[in-house]
Amino acid sequence: MSKAYSIPIEDGKLVYDPDFLGAVERRSLREHLIEHVAWRQEPIKIFGKEVMQPRLTAWYGDPGTAYSYSGIVMEPLPWTEPLAEIKKRIEDFAGAPFNSVLLNYYRDGQDSMGWHSDNEPELGPNPVIASLSLGGVRRFHLKHRKRKDLETRRMDLLDGSLLVMGGALQHHWLHQISKTKKAVAGRINLTFREVKR
Repeated sequence: MSKAYSIPIEDGKLVYDPDFLGAVERRSLREHLIEHVAWRQEPIKIFGKEVMQPRLTAWYGDPGTAYSYSGIVMEPLPWTEPLAEIKKRIEDFAGAPFNSVLLNYYRDGQDSMGWHSDNEPELGPNPVIASLSLGGVRRFHLKHRKRKDLETRRMDLLDGSLLVMGGALQHHWLHQISKTKKAVAGRINLTFREVKR
């Protein structure tokens, strides 16, 4: 039985299922991804400076779904069977099609993702982004771009949880996974999206 619920938020939509994957399934998928995904660490441009990404990444998807951000152009690797299977389940849950997935591997608490939004032109207006978390629990922050009267939202993304972001959220809100000094297990995050071709 689904434990999914909507999280009220101005200028967007959030749906969270803390237990989208059961314990055995999420552990098996995480172990498979660590071992078999073609992980990369790339230099990115931040404020005109080139630095190494503080995490490992990989991009899988349909042919013709290249994706660019922070000066990186990622060409999709072909879907693996486990990724294609989980994509279908997430599409059914989110009620939206996805043709690509960005995988981020946060090896420890020092790996992070700075403030950003998934609003690149190739994602089209009001994209639906589905974010699956596997492994160590990390804190997810959301802050409104313009409205200082709205507090920064914080939520712990649990192992096996799914967060679906929709509506105009990517246009009005920024999100991040910040560094932490706490001892935390490695975490893999899969963000499914539809690249417009």
